[in-house]
Amino acid sequence: MPHTIGFVDNSGGTLAHYKMLQTIRDFASANGWTVLRYDTAPANRELILKGVGYTGDEEIFVGFRTYQDASADYYNLLAGVFTGYVPGNTFDTQPGARLSGVPAHNNRIDYWLTLNPQRIALAMKVGTPVYESAYVGKCLPYGRPSQYPYPVVCAGMLSGAAATRFSDTSHSIPYKGNRANMALRSNDGWLQPYGYPWGNSAIAGGTQLRDTGGYYHPLPVELHDNAANMWGALDGIFYISGFNNAVENTFTLDGHDYVVIQDVSRNGFTDYYALRLDN
Repeated sequence: MPHTIGFVDNSGGTLAHYKMLQTIRDFASANGWTVLRYDTAPANRELILKGVGYTGDEEIFVGFRTYQDASADYYNLLAGVFTGYVPGNTFDTQPGARLSGVPAHNNRIDYWLTLNPQRIALAMKVGTPVYESAYVGKCLPYGRPSQYPYPVVCAGMLSGAAATRFSDTSHSIPYKGNRANMALRSNDGWLQPYGYPWGNSAIAGGTQLRDTGGYYHPLPVELHDNAANMWGALDGIFYISGFNNAVENTFTLDGHDYVVIQDVSRNGFTDYYALRLDN
């Protein structure tokens, strides 16, 4: 499955975050995802999609909607993952809904959007600039489908539809883990996992991993409970050191291109991840 890199703005009188929602709709529907809902009539526009997974026979329900407040100057997306789809329900009341806000913009948004049959991942550059991220859909589970049939992740930047502008200094990427803005669906409910290797002081601490002779070592972001359970890894999201590195750097590994994304405006050694650009 492919990726797309580009930008949207407010030309023509349509706000950029509305155009971002349309971009997700158009790209996903052109690449194997079914549009179950695309409602642009209300101010909070809604998009709900269904993916079929790598088997081609699955039902993976994800979506995005807009929310905004002109007086507070925020124009955001709300990422959602669901356990089913009911046409008569609102976006927020879909079965098993888990929601996470993603600060966006009414003006220009530069974006990196990548998808495969089981998940959609997005990074956006907005505002001053800062970088915002989202991931909706399945992870790569460490278990058989009979054991763990629906290992979906909802990962954004905020807990629910928080009234938060991109300029807020406290919000953070979900992949660092144990945050309310990333949730993993277990067989009986939503979990708030940790994200490895963040939390490992030998890798993402004071003695952080750096490059070796100019070569970097992306590590899978694995979801665990910091105790006895390791549930799986995110699909196409990798920890990468920020040592002598920079946001929007690119590299190629095993036939795939990657782009380096930072955590909002942070630029410490452990504030970066690599996003695989599917092809």
